[in-house]
Amino acid sequence: METKVEKKLYEGMFLVDSADAGSDWDGINAAVKRTLERAEAEIVSIRKWDDRRLAYDIRGTSRGTYILCYFKVDGRKIQGIEKAVQLSEKIIRVLILSTEQMSQDDIDKDTPATKSEKEKQKAIAERAEKAEESWQSDKQEAQTAEETVVAEDAQTAEETEVAEEAQTAEEIEVTEQDEQPEDTERPEQVEQAEVKAEEPEDTETKFVSGD
Repeated sequence: METKVEKKLYEGMFLVDSADAGSDWDGINAAVKRTLERAEAEIVSIRKWDDRRLAYDIRGTSRGTYILCYFKVDGRKIQGIEKAVQLSEKIIRVLILSTEQMSQDDIDKDTPATKSEKEKQKAIAERAEKAEESWQSDKQEAQTAEETVVAEDAQTAEETEVAEEAQTAEEIEVTEQDEQPEDTERPEQVEQAEVKAEEPEDTETKFVSGD
């Protein structure tokens, strides 16, 4: 009867060349996964931990990228994983620790690399938000300036119209005054003319006697 093997949770910190990680990240991840799968390990989580300068060169590498991996495996296979890493061309080193007491929340905690990426994304989002606010502010100022110009043009047009109407009314008044007949006779002259008109004309011939 086949005995069921109990797999325990382990933490593996894999070290790879930063140059390889930068140029072929998918290939590096695939190499780590293949190493674990050959040992019949169940991968729980695999993430980039950080880029660091090495204290001393390893295999001619001065800067390395660390990959943090949690996996469940038969404890008897750990030695085989470490040996596979020694023979690997892509993986430089590995450090494996038992983490039976580690919770899922601990496993899901941000690594320095994920923190840096989140901060970068946050900074990008903040810059985009500020740019949007600045654009909206400029747009509002432009709209306000345009409304002010339109209002001033409307006021100027209204003032011009009022001035033109006043000028037209003044011209009409002057024209009406010019068309009225001028009364050149004085009142005294008119009265005298009426008096003369009322006096009867003396049609009889007066003779002056020579005697």
